[in-house]
Amino acid sequence: MKTDFEIAHEATLEPIAAVAAKVGIKQEDLEPYGKYIAKLPSALIDDEKVKKSNLILVTSITPTKAGNGKTTISVGLTMGLNAIGKNAIVALREPSLGPCFGMKGGAAGGGYAQVLPMDKINLHFTGDFHAITSANNLISALLDNYIYQRQKEGKGMKEVLWKRVLDVNDRNLRNIVTGLGGRTNGVISESGFDTTAASEIMAILCLAKDEKDLRTRIENIVLGFTLEDEPLTVKDLNIAGAIMAILNGTLDPNLVQTIDNTPAIIHGGPFANIAHGCNSIQATKMAMTFGDYAITEAGFGADLGAEKFFDIKCREAGIAPKLTVVVVTLQALKMHGGVDVKLIKEKNEEGVKAGFANMDRHVDNLKKFGQSVVVVLNRFNTDTDEEINLLKAHCETNGVPFAINNAFTEGAKGAIDFARLVVDTIEKTPSRPLQMAYELTDSVEEKINKIARSIYGAKGIELKSTAKKKLKRIEELGLTNLPVCIAKTQYSFSEDATAYGTPTDFHLHIRDLVINAGARMIVAIAGDIMRMPGMPKTPQAEHIDVVDGVIVGLS
Repeated sequence: MKTDFEIAHEATLEPIAAVAAKVGIKQEDLEPYGKYIAKLPSALIDDEKVKKSNLILVTSITPTKAGNGKTTISVGLTMGLNAIGKNAIVALREPSLGPCFGMKGGAAGGGYAQVLPMDKINLHFTGDFHAITSANNLISALLDNYIYQRQKEGKGMKEVLWKRVLDVNDRNLRNIVTGLGGRTNGVISESGFDTTAASEIMAILCLAKDEKDLRTRIENIVLGFTLEDEPLTVKDLNIAGAIMAILNGTLDPNLVQTIDNTPAIIHGGPFANIAHGCNSIQATKMAMTFGDYAITEAGFGADLGAEKFFDIKCREAGIAPKLTVVVVTLQALKMHGGVDVKLIKEKNEEGVKAGFANMDRHVDNLKKFGQSVVVVLNRFNTDTDEEINLLKAHCETNGVPFAINNAFTEGAKGAIDFARLVVDTIEKTPSRPLQMAYELTDSVEEKINKIARSIYGAKGIELKSTAKKKLKRIEELGLTNLPVCIAKTQYSFSEDATAYGTPTDFHLHIRDLVINAGARMIVAIAGDIMRMPGMPKTPQAEHIDVVDGVIVGLS
């Protein structure tokens, strides 16, 4: 089979105005970025149409390091729905340069289920990530200047919380010292970098309802605490206007196309292991405005992405999926069934059966949220019919609709049966209200505890000393009514990345609580999760190049 790059390079793209016209978006409403990309004004969102649309969430079982292919499934399902005559639009996250040049490579789907133009989507796109990075670091520069200019007045900072960010994985920047080299170079202080996808501004952009809400959230960012132990915010520095200027236009979702030339919306890109893992509310609502079916994804496994999608994004946006798709790969089932990672591509029926427990826990968790569930197998060429039949029979025994996705190799044709099953399940299953994992009136500790027990399968939680101190501060600031966003490894229900399957006899250790007052959430950091990833021994960057003016190696 041809590579993702070859398939993308050979595809015939339509002008973005022609793609938009297919769902009733007028050319004069587009802000073009070249021939095949445009921004959609947020004013186009129609809340009445949003209420009538069928929102579908795509999540997965606990992934392997190669992932499970949620984006490929999301794009394939959208193409399959359009192929059977349904008006469907996919809404995805923007890829980050970190994974693109690090471990995973590009993130625009794969095979014959891609969004295009894949090179631009994976790199600079419309500049949203660059704007977020610049806005974040402008705040850092202005905060450092504020501290420097007032040091003689005795108006110092007791604690600075705000970090710089970079959209490149760089472990050497996790912990740094700034201001070295003499008094005129600033005040010496310890600091560090997070990845742009983990920044609070990224979360703010993805949760903001409109420009006014975006500004209010920016103003409410807590940068640190003064010597008087009072919070210092962006509003206190009188710089919200400057940050809004840098972010001007970033709130509008980006329109591209699938390989079948149907509309796709891509906007925002927080990671799910260190942030809330969903594209923007604006993008999802835009897809729901113009699509009878809107397909979106949440990062990593359902324990991370789906939980945050429901408890944070849906709660904030007032939306709820009609159905959730759980992506499964036989390789992931084998890994969670105790098969050595090096052998998961080999036939192993017992390994597959042992891995069902991981899938079942995710399915059961989603049903706790009131969701109808469809399991879809993202098929690989190493999968055997015997193994697939085991999975199909298991789903049938448990009353869970099951489909096989072949969109990677066959495009829309390979997702038609999957699409029909999704439509049939939505039409035949009574809609149920979304059930959250916790109430906003619960204490912060209780919110974390409920997620850990009911979703992760933990015995309970333990707050480390730093987390306890931060909890007291959160209570003093009156922020206990915010939702929680747990940052933990994506490779296990627990905080131990090597604890595959369905661990139960463990406690979730919360080592820190981060106040994201602008994003309106409390980030609970479990275990040794890093907010600035590093590069692997052989990064994907070694395979990326420009040949005859064409970027290669992104797939």
